[in-house]
Amino acid sequence: MPGCWPTHASCCTSYSSWINQVERWFAELERRCLERGNFCSLDALKTTLEEWIKAWNDNAKPFKWTKTADQILDRICRYCDRISKPAH
Repeated sequence: MPGCWPTHASCCTSYSSWINQVERWFAELERRCLERGNFCSLDALKTTLEEWIKAWNDNAKPFKWTKTADQILDRICRYCDRISKPAH
């Protein structure tokens, strides 16, 4: 249509395995780099982050699932059963 801004529509599921990978990476970043860090300046934080990311990329290994889908679903079912029962 004339006069309209160009638009691009895309669809991404709200729950995707690649999102899990990104979340895991940030969890590792927090646990291994930031959790006990003491940064006196923004430059110190930036340097630490860049060094950690470089070391991560130099020794990159894929994340591996340690449980089968059936084990995960079984645990979710047990949890749902537990929380759906009346409180003590």
